[in-house]
Parts: sequence; C-alpha cells; structure tokens
Amino acid sequence: MKITTVLFDLDGTLLPMDQNAFIKAYFGGLARRLAPHGYDPQKLIDAIWQGTAAMVKNNGEVTNEERFWQGFEAAYGRPARQDEELFAAFYREDFDKVSSACGYTPAAREIIDTVKACGLRTALTTNPIFPAMATERRIAWAGLSTSDFELYTTYENSRFCKPNPKYYLDVMQTLGVCPEECLMVGNDVVEDMVAQTLGSRVFLLTDYLINPQNVDISVYPNGSYSDLIAFIKNLNTND
Repeated sequence: MKITTVLFDLDGTLLPMDQNAFIKAYFGGLARRLAPHGYDPQKLIDAIWQGTAAMVKNNGEVTNEERFWQGFEAAYGRPARQDEELFAAFYREDFDKVSSACGYTPAAREIIDTVKACGLRTALTTNPIFPAMATERRIAWAGLSTSDFELYTTYENSRFCKPNPKYYLDVMQTLGVCPEECLMVGNDVVEDMVAQTLGSRVFLLTDYLINPQNVDISVYPNGSYSDLIAFIKNLNTND
C-alpha cells in the first residue's frame, strides 16, 4: 500500500532538543511563576509528574486534560484546577523563554516542504501531554506553523499517550487513514517506533536519539535529517 500520510514527532525530531535541559527549564519557569501564588516548587513538580503519569496510563474514557488534572489534584492535595488560568498565563507569557533550552534546524522546514511536494498529508503526533497553547508555541520554535499539519495532538484532543498503540490508532481514525498508509517519523525508539507494530512504516531520526533500552536500531530505517529527506522522496517509488 502506498504511503499517503506522514506522522511526525516534535521534540527531538522537528524541534532539536536535549530533553533533560528542556524539562529543567520548563519546570524552573513554571515554579517561579506559581510560587507567589502559594505553590511549593518541589510539590508542584511532583504533582505535574503524577498528572503526567496519569495521562500515560489513560484508558480512553476521558481526555488527557481531564486525566492530568485528576492526577495533579490528587498529588497536590487541593483543587488546583481552580487556578488553571495561572498555568495558562505561564504558557502565554513565560513559556517562550524555555525555547532557549531547545535548538533549531532549517531541516524541519525542508522536511515538511518535501512531504507536501510529494503530495503527502502531514500530522504532528507529539505526545499529547501539553495543552494546545504549549504545543503551538513549540511548533513555532521549530520554525513551523500549525497550518503545516492537518492535526496536532494536545492533551485537550487526545485520550491516550505514547507508547500506547491506541494513541496512534486514534490519530489515524481522526485522519481517516489506515496504519499501512502511514509513515511515523520520530527520535524515540520506545514511543515512536511502536507504530510499526500496527503495520505502519517508520523512520528513526538519530540526531537526538532516545533509546533507553539500547535496542538495536538497525531493525528500523534510520539516519539523519538529510537521510530522512531522501527516504521521504523515495517512499513510494517501489510500490
């Protein structure tokens, strides 16, 4: 079956990133923003991690947004969602400062343009653990626009997380495509390459590789940004 749709990860893929540096900058900025409103920094960070864990375990009954706040409030011990506007203000006014912990590559624009020149559809399958406004800002940091994608996943519009295969199936159902006509591009062996188990093709970007289990990556098509561009151009040539 010919590939019709390319699914892209964001962090470490289209947006160069050292994940640890990003998390440190993100948590630091959020803690500084909320501390004057009575949020203990360490307790806040622990609650965010618990809310994130709740999203990763989401079974699809509610959105990731609802699951996050359930986990966060359980960890923090008070109805923190009443302060949701404080969090939103951080993303509107302070989150762009976190971009200093990320890189930039013009290859991101070239890759998207190549996909479209090949007549293929695009979707951004970034792990939906952030609200839309945070995802939209990270797209901009990559030098891209939300209009570059038919869909971009956020905690508001998603019910599962990576590496749950149901996350990818949900995306594909929304797009009206089957796994066999999709290519998933990402830098995380566990979270992104799992799409292959559904019958999708994959490409593992190695510039910012995440491989916690030290898997033999030769089992996947893999390489640099330039390798990915060549791979996309030749996707359907032998079909």
